Amino acid sequence: MLLPFLKADRTEAGCDEVGRGCLCGPVVAAAVILPPDYANEWINDSKKLAKSRRIVLTEEIKSEALCWAIGSADVEEIDRLNILNASYLAMNRAVESLKIKPDHLLIDGNRFKPASTISYDCVVKGDGKFASIAAASILAKTYRDDWMINLSRKYPGYEWEKNVGYPTKAHREGIRKLGPSPLHRKSFRLLPEQLKMNL
Repeated sequence: MLLPFLKADRTEAGCDEVGRGCLCGPVVAAAVILPPDYANEWINDSKKLAKSRRIVLTEEIKSEALCWAIGSADVEEIDRLNILNASYLAMNRAVESLKIKPDHLLIDGNRFKPASTISYDCVVKGDGKFASIAAASILAKTYRDDWMINLSRKYPGYEWEKNVGYPTKAHREGIRKLGPSPLHRKSFRLLPEQLKMNL
């Protein structure tokens, strides 16, 4: 069972992002404030959960959380700011969208650039340690996966419905065959050989 909080008697929001390693699409973050007595043995790092389990947990988290919010940074922002700063932007947008202002943030990872005066702790591999961060990772992943699956209908040929933008062999073969889509990150190395494209 993951830890319910870092410090009792304060409102903590867990925050995590997904999509940093993708070749296309937005980076998406979620922020979640759970009740202090919330417990669910299945809550864990979203990468360790089957898709079917994430879907069930997503609905429960949305129902049981005191509040939750999603934030994102689009491809243009990723290319302009770089992926790390775009990730901070997405996380700050998620935090700013919370209906309850937290006293403290629990941020997955080892670095953060806050846009507010809310205190925070960075927790390396926090999505495997604190329930609120794990819940945020689940919401962010299901939201972004659904987004990319829907976009796969508009931009077929890259198999986003399967890889949701990550650099699989099929995804890169699609780039070789079709060239990059408007949603591919121009600042990323899309192909190992980086073909001569107008990126």
